[in-house]
Amino acid sequence: MRDVRFLSLMTGLAIAVGGCSQRVAYMSYPTAGSPYASPGVDSVVYGTGGPYVPAPAAAAYRPPYAAPVAPVPVAMASAPAAPPPVAPPPVAPVIAPVSYAGPRYAPVAAVPPVVAAPYALAATANPGEYTLDSGDRLRIVVFGQEGLTNAYLVDAGGLIDMPLIGLVHARGASTDELAARISAKLRDGYIREPHVAVEVEAYRPFFILGEVTAPGQYPYVANMTAETAVAIAGGFSPRAFRRNLIVNRNYNGHPVRMTVPLTFPLRPGDTVSVQERWF
Repeated sequence: MRDVRFLSLMTGLAIAVGGCSQRVAYMSYPTAGSPYASPGVDSVVYGTGGPYVPAPAAAAYRPPYAAPVAPVPVAMASAPAAPPPVAPPPVAPVIAPVSYAGPRYAPVAAVPPVVAAPYALAATANPGEYTLDSGDRLRIVVFGQEGLTNAYLVDAGGLIDMPLIGLVHARGASTDELAARISAKLRDGYIREPHVAVEVEAYRPFFILGEVTAPGQYPYVANMTAETAVAIAGGFSPRAFRRNLIVNRNYNGHPVRMTVPLTFPLRPGDTVSVQERWF
């Protein structure tokens, strides 16, 4: 009984070893270029093998297929573009002098432009000779005629009233023009050769309005300027615009409005307006 068990054990062991040798033989296949195949373990154990049988020649080794790689084009740096041609500057055409067969004329000098001053009307409204108007007090002397020599006031109508000759128009006239008018009337049936002299005894007042301390009417002072008029009226108020003034003047019965500086000379009867400062 013991022998039977031992024999069964050995048989099973042989079978197991044979199965493993078959797997080993299967995995131990000849490599490329080997002329013989390796014998299995069963052939050795059981004697079923024989001499080595040449194995079929292995196929030549080929590497795995790889698709050809197309060469990558290399971008070559192109040469920089040439700058556009620069056009040469225009050349002024040369004009040949033209000769004229006729007479030659001398060139006329250019007249400089006339630039108007801010108070350009002052030249028109400020004549060299003083003209009379309402409010002027005159001293009229008729030589040899004490009854006619006296002080006369130019009234609101611009007239003076004298004995014998009556009313004489004085507005807009100078002292010499008024003396000639009086002489013409006296010569007409009163005095054969009259000699008349006229002078201003008191000028008519001026007026100042606007931003001054005491606006109103003031007697005219000889050689007065706009700044002097402001000083007579007590000076500027705190809100006065002190750079320019507005002057209104009557010239030959026509009103003239001017923007003048402080140094502008005034005339009797002028109205000075001091503007308000807004900033």
